[in-house]
Amino acid sequence: MITLCVPTTQGMQQMPWPTYSPDMNPIEHAWDALGRAIKERDNIPQTLQELAQALTEEWEALPTDNINKLVDSMPRRLNALIHLYNTL
Repeated sequence: MITLCVPTTQGMQQMPWPTYSPDMNPIEHAWDALGRAIKERDNIPQTLQELAQALTEEWEALPTDNINKLVDSMPRRLNALIHLYNTL
């Protein structure tokens, strides 16, 4: 199933968008990195408060370069999606 993005405004063209495409969402990759960092901690959080604290610490420790690479990968990801859509 394919849904449409935000309605066109200011001359922007709509493009089809997969209803669920986590690989197209950079934050999903950041969440994955955070999840792996939490699992690698010596003390696994046992409460929601500990988890919130651990996530905050791991987010702050996440190298900015990793986030920049995710953002920079978006044109390639979008081109791959467009190519896939054009072959359907």
